[in-house]
Amino acid sequence: MNEQKIHELWSHFHWLGVLAQQGSYTAAAARLGVSKAAVSQRMAELERLAGVALVQRTTRSVRLTEAGQRLVDDTRASFEHIAQCFSQVRDAAGAPHGLLRVTAPVAFARQQLVPRLPDFLRAYPAVRLELNLSDRLSSLATEGFDLAIRHTATPPDTHVAWTLCATRSVLVASRAYLRRHGTPQHPAELAQHNCLHYPRSQDTPAWTLEPRSSAADAERVTVRVSGSLAANNSEALRDAALGGLGIALLPDFTAQASLQAGKLVAVLPGWEPVGAFAGQIYAIRPYAAHVPRAVSAFVDYLRDTFAGGFAD
Repeated sequence: MNEQKIHELWSHFHWLGVLAQQGSYTAAAARLGVSKAAVSQRMAELERLAGVALVQRTTRSVRLTEAGQRLVDDTRASFEHIAQCFSQVRDAAGAPHGLLRVTAPVAFARQQLVPRLPDFLRAYPAVRLELNLSDRLSSLATEGFDLAIRHTATPPDTHVAWTLCATRSVLVASRAYLRRHGTPQHPAELAQHNCLHYPRSQDTPAWTLEPRSSAADAERVTVRVSGSLAANNSEALRDAALGGLGIALLPDFTAQASLQAGKLVAVLPGWEPVGAFAGQIYAIRPYAAHVPRAVSAFVDYLRDTFAGGFAD
């Protein structure tokens, strides 16, 4: 095959790499913005010209053959370098612009991130923002995200992490619930209450609390709790607490507005729940020699706006 023909196949090589990342023709087509048939046709052309099978097809997914994987591995660095060079040239042309793909946890995004987006997008009209709300920890490289907002104690070592703000956990309940069932004065009393909790891997949920004051004559306490509702979304737990169902353990950004409005009250305010939710919110992205200006502008904006605390 002559050199000109190989040059004409650069897009085929790229599509093969995307197919390897996504694991299916449907997902690869969506990532590339083309039809599934177009991807299939390109792969057939590439296999015909290579004279060897590159893709193993099954009813549910695709896998690369040894030859296909070797081709992807050998060309990946070249495509990454091309993308980096183009990004640098494009960014040098002017103000931040282009598509910015961000993934963030559902509750935090709805309550704290989305209300802050209009000001950013008005300040940078050439930036288009695609926001994916999911509590699933997405792979930034595989799924094409530029940035992830994570509520975590330990951001991955393979990524750059910017701290946006600190957060803490709080116990809350409605006044109506506490009138009916009493207000606990010590963590051990939580065992007698309907505790609305985030489901964890353990069979029997347990909450750990420690005194907020170091001078307090008390030690860390772990109490096994039970309740009529477990949910993997803090908004759902908050709304159940607002309905008078029980005592909920929430991140402060979920409870703040209801506490300030007096719709919920803090339970055991002298005690700090530990280990339930992470204490930091981060913006993270994989290590890269060049960071697009849209990403840098968005991170700078988030750090500035979250420095003022959570939105009500």
